[in-house]
Amino acid sequence: MPSTMTAGECVTAEFVTRLSDRAADAERQRRLLPDTVAEAAASGFFDLLVPTRFGGTQAPFPAVLDPVRRMAHGCASSAWTLGFYALHNWMLALFDEQAQQEAFQTRPFLAPAPLAPTGRGVSCDGGIRLTGRWSWATGVMDGNWIIVGALCDTGPMLALLPIDTARIEDVWHTDGMRATGSNDVLIDDVFVPTHRLVAVSDIYRGAAPGAAVHDGHTYRWPMVPALALLAAMPALGSAERAVEIYTDRLAQRYLAYEGVLQKDKPVASIHLGEASVRVRALRALLSDTVERIEEAVAAGDPVSRAVRGQARLAAAHIVHESRAVISDLQASSGASAHFLDHPLQRIKRDVDVIAGHVVFDYDTSRELAGALTLGVPIPRTAMV
Repeated sequence: MPSTMTAGECVTAEFVTRLSDRAADAERQRRLLPDTVAEAAASGFFDLLVPTRFGGTQAPFPAVLDPVRRMAHGCASSAWTLGFYALHNWMLALFDEQAQQEAFQTRPFLAPAPLAPTGRGVSCDGGIRLTGRWSWATGVMDGNWIIVGALCDTGPMLALLPIDTARIEDVWHTDGMRATGSNDVLIDDVFVPTHRLVAVSDIYRGAAPGAAVHDGHTYRWPMVPALALLAAMPALGSAERAVEIYTDRLAQRYLAYEGVLQKDKPVASIHLGEASVRVRALRALLSDTVERIEEAVAAGDPVSRAVRGQARLAAAHIVHESRAVISDLQASSGASAHFLDHPLQRIKRDVDVIAGHVVFDYDTSRELAGALTLGVPIPRTAMV
């Protein structure tokens, strides 16, 4: 039977607290802890975007955004990884019906999805022979399937494979987002049948053939806005948490050389007020962006490239601005905020790494959005 769990019920305050309690250990182990994966699965979170015909909730796509944002109050790495697991359940629903029937038998369906087309698919009878190496495979340590991008004779494609056809190489030694376990994967001359392939161009437009299998508009969202907005949520949630930490710190931090609590200095109130309004503005930008896309897909209209470009820019701006808010608050928190056990330093390191994701390239996002608004041609392969 389909789950009746709502987005709000999936991610409780207690779960967020447990993510916070586990954050340091997950960072040391460079992957999610088993209890985190098990608890997220039991909550129904991974089922939010699973089609009802396969036992899922089939919630509207935006329903996944708020839980990921709130999870980041506990641990940005965990929020990122769990959020992408949920997103990749949505992506599976865009594949051929036969591929969905095969892969949704695995529950929870946990698939890393390094989408850069760094593999090569050679056409053969009934499909392709796939070879390549992919980096940034978030969640691969607990995956049971994998989705990868590949250049094929007919153009860029996404390929769906069981995880045991890939080899994991441990390369994830980073200064932030360590708990995501985003290691490399290698695939060597593996057969992928045609029904487990989907054209990137169709997914970009929100017109993947698998979406027609399901009623409702959840699966008509274009991929880049879906990916970018979801991936921005751990940064936004981290900025919100940084404001909370800074607020609590002001009432406790005694400035020995000045003989006052930091909260009694007007400049502290200025920093807090500015950070708060910047975060509020980001939430409003998110709401406006989501509303524009939801209106189009609910009406059955295609989402124009201009709107898709503006959505990618909105996501990039959310990350850019969240990162700036966190940096400003840490700079105003004194030297003790740089101790390894202080949550602000992990928050900053995590969001610094998030900002490096290709979809958040701020210059490229601004350029694409501006060019599409003006009607200037952009590369066919641009991520919009």
